[in-house]
Amino acid sequence: MKVTLSQYFYWRVTGTGHEAGWPTRGAILQVNLRQESTQVSVLDRVKWPADIRDLSRSELKDLAREARERHIDVVSEIGGHFGASLGVADLTVALHYIFDTPRDRLVWDTGHQGYIHKILTGRNDRFPTIRQYGGLAPFLSRKESEYDTFGAGHAATSISAALGMAAGRDLMGRKEKVVAIIGDGAMSCGLAYEALNNAGHTDRDLIVVLNDNDMSIAPNVGAMNKYLTTMITNPVYNRVRSEVKSLLQKAPRSLGEVMETVAGKMEGGVKGLLVPGMLFEELGFRYVGPVDGHDMDVLVDTFDRVKGMGGPVLVHVLTQKGKGYSPAEENPVKWHAASPFDKISGIGKKKAGGLPRYQKVFGEGVTALGREDSRVAVITAAMPGGTSTGVFGGVFPDRFFDVGIAEGHATTFAAGLATQGVRPVVAIYSTFLQRGFDGIVHDVALQELPVVFCLDRAGIAGPDGPTHHGALDLSYMLSVPNMTVTAPKDGSEMLGLLRTGVKYEDGPFSIRWPRDSVPYEVPRFADISEVPYGRWEVVREGRDLVVLAVGTMVLEAVEAAEELSREDGIEATVVNCRFLKPYDRGVLARVLSEHDALLTVEEGTVNNGFGAFITREILDDPGLPVPARMETHGIPDRFVEHGSRGELLDEIGLDATGIAERMRRMVSRDLTASRESA
Repeated sequence: MKVTLSQYFYWRVTGTGHEAGWPTRGAILQVNLRQESTQVSVLDRVKWPADIRDLSRSELKDLAREARERHIDVVSEIGGHFGASLGVADLTVALHYIFDTPRDRLVWDTGHQGYIHKILTGRNDRFPTIRQYGGLAPFLSRKESEYDTFGAGHAATSISAALGMAAGRDLMGRKEKVVAIIGDGAMSCGLAYEALNNAGHTDRDLIVVLNDNDMSIAPNVGAMNKYLTTMITNPVYNRVRSEVKSLLQKAPRSLGEVMETVAGKMEGGVKGLLVPGMLFEELGFRYVGPVDGHDMDVLVDTFDRVKGMGGPVLVHVLTQKGKGYSPAEENPVKWHAASPFDKISGIGKKKAGGLPRYQKVFGEGVTALGREDSRVAVITAAMPGGTSTGVFGGVFPDRFFDVGIAEGHATTFAAGLATQGVRPVVAIYSTFLQRGFDGIVHDVALQELPVVFCLDRAGIAGPDGPTHHGALDLSYMLSVPNMTVTAPKDGSEMLGLLRTGVKYEDGPFSIRWPRDSVPYEVPRFADISEVPYGRWEVVREGRDLVVLAVGTMVLEAVEAAEELSREDGIEATVVNCRFLKPYDRGVLARVLSEHDALLTVEEGTVNNGFGAFITREILDDPGLPVPARMETHGIPDRFVEHGSRGELLDEIGLDATGIAERMRRMVSRDLTASRESA
């Protein structure tokens, strides 16, 4: 029996494996050490996909296994997305074996399932740099490799992009194949159906691979998930379907009689035979499957046949998320992504303790609020774990709604709830809520409905990079009439704003927080009061300039001000502008009257952000003093790449040191100008 070292060590720690009749542990270790010391790794022979196409069937299986081992080794050391790529290792090898990549185009949906693809496309040597500052991108990137045909960090874009590529191919008179690989979790997103509907009623040559592991990040929800999970895996399904078509064409009988005849040929009846693939067939796709996504021979044979088909084809592949690593197989939710861990035991390497993350504080706080106010309902879009809203769902399942990867639906669904006296709290990552912008504008704000939008991962999201940075929410929320826009400086203020938002009845209310730990311990929710609506907080007084700081930048600005005071004798006033809209005109008027220089600091894009917004307000309001110098500081007008949150904030000057330097230059220029005028 062939047992890998990782399987052996996992067995050694957990004590499992004896039920499978494995030989003695010592024998396994000796055999594997001897084999691995003498055998040349297949993965070492594969630099590019062209090398895969020179392998035998047995070597393809070894390659998938070794790629999994490589993936486990690297992610256990540095962290990263985990279970999805393990689940598609066999599929990835088979696709590159059958299709002539990069001439043929593989279009992966998001990048969670793209790690093995990166390993096999010339990036194995750099794989340990993935998600690291200056290293490989966390998702697929057209700038990084010609094998990454389309960059994506949000779900359900692959079919639309692939259809566009296929249309472009046809317009240019070429013949290459285009293959979209989409997970079943993404099938809860309407964009996938828009693309299927568009593609299915053409004769355009397009292959869609539905990677069905019954998971997105959390377990999938909705009718499509139920539909997919009822599809049978009987290997004679396609033969029976062909027989059905043949009988329909030949037999001069009613449809009911024909179905009854065929139904008798297999256990399970008519419904079991005809339900699989029916939806996709009706959408105009030739349905193939379901196919075992971990049987290399079946995968290769299936794609070899499908490659020769014309028109739209959908191949339904059944996989297991986390395949090849027992802890991930048993708990795919936990192992969707992982911090560094011991690969033998699966235990994380991070030290226990420390302050909790904002999302955890929010999850516990909104649950406590739900106990106080029975009107509160919570909505998330396939992220009960990432937003910690699953805590609320565990206590109040009737008031918790996971709508799947459907952010647009989430916003309008919340609007409908609000019309009935419910107080919806919509918790979605900042970057993902961009997909719900139309609903925010037309369905919520225009109707002045009291929906609370809670934006997790606002600002710099760290190693997940530009697709996940929440750089734009301040700009797009500030642009919406009737929208209250807020940003807390810490965890306690976040919960205070949540109290305020749920009680506010005159329109939507937004709160944002970072992917980070709270800076201080947070009291019990019962001990946290509402934040007075529209009120700012002056947290430090000074004479030389005033800093209007937003959210996470408040404490950084205070630290910067203390540094300037110690080193340069420059004294700055720092204002916590926790309400961006409406702003506190009284406090603004006072600090403007006392300072000639004003700097705004926000962890959001400088384009049309708070700085631009408040500058316009000052210039347009004849009752407000206009400072001699006004500057804005925030995320620059470019896509910020990936790295740790601290590294990226340092790069763009949004840490205390960068803010202090910006303040120092500003005051120095003012002093120089005053001397020259004198």
